[in-house]
Amino acid sequence: MVMRTVDLRSDTVTKPTEAMRNAMANAEVDDDVLGYDPTAQRLEAEIARIMGKEAGLFVPSGTMGNLISVLTHCQIRGSEIILGDYSHIHIYENGGIATLGGVHPRTVKNNEDGTMDLDLIEAAIRDPSFEICYPTTRLICLENSHAHSGGRCLSAEYTDKVGELAKKYGLKLHIDGARIFNASVALGVPVHRLVRAADSVSVCLSKGLGAPVGSVVVGSKSFIAKAKILRKTLGGGMRQVGVLCAAAFIAFQENLVKLEGDHKKAKILAEELNKIKGLKVDIAAVETNIVYCDILKGSNISETEMCKILEQHGLLILPEGPQRIRFVIHHQISENDVHYAASCVQRALAGVAEENGDK
Repeated sequence: MVMRTVDLRSDTVTKPTEAMRNAMANAEVDDDVLGYDPTAQRLEAEIARIMGKEAGLFVPSGTMGNLISVLTHCQIRGSEIILGDYSHIHIYENGGIATLGGVHPRTVKNNEDGTMDLDLIEAAIRDPSFEICYPTTRLICLENSHAHSGGRCLSAEYTDKVGELAKKYGLKLHIDGARIFNASVALGVPVHRLVRAADSVSVCLSKGLGAPVGSVVVGSKSFIAKAKILRKTLGGGMRQVGVLCAAAFIAFQENLVKLEGDHKKAKILAEELNKIKGLKVDIAAVETNIVYCDILKGSNISETEMCKILEQHGLLILPEGPQRIRFVIHHQISENDVHYAASCVQRALAGVAEENGDK
């Protein structure tokens, strides 16, 4: 019988704290679709201020936030956006930009650190003189931190260069900032500086910050006015949404200061996993709260089998591709939980080795 469960599947699995539940119960609310919910208005204004933008818009999810942003920038069907081949928008958001917006993605190879080479971005921009055949490039998308690269962080200087490239060609720049506060803490750079070059940013509240629901899209006042119409079109107008925004305020108060500790615990886990025979972790690549772990050849276990065995020990993780597993630290994971997780992995691999007679 499993006596203990440590859930490292994602930083989206956190449960609302008692303070969040109390804030939700006592939230001042009104109809947000009509523009009158005071708690939503305060949250949107605060996030916009923190991000250095004019206005904000609360949306149910990061996926909707990215979708609204792309569609607002690309209101003409057949527009093309440039984004990383391992970006969240391209891989994990159901192809919504194409399905719902008629937007064509043009991918550029993501480097291991989540960046895209500037010359490759520039080469991907369509020549408008051949519009008889080409789609029209209108937008570049970045992701910070970059989840599929293991939570690696894009520097302000790199983002500035992409922004300069966008301006050179009359394009817009959107940043998927699902974990932008993790990047800010890891780099020691204010979050507004990281997104200064961006025309829009989606900020997730339910990942590292630990709120139960929601994201905020930020940008200019005119951009947000258009985005609000699209939110309604997509079914994201949620009336008394201040109930959810109240929890997000508590998340900022309680959990923003915990992100540095999450990163330290991720480093500890990476170091302990890397000591286990049959596993390999690129410790230098662990910059925030995500740890990728490779299962080496000869371990006689797949990533799916590993996840199933660990679940029996009470450790919940996700497979991340062939012979790779993922661990994500969040504010409800203690350092003791980290050590327990590593011991579970150690026991699981030892059991597999024993079954195969490889002692």
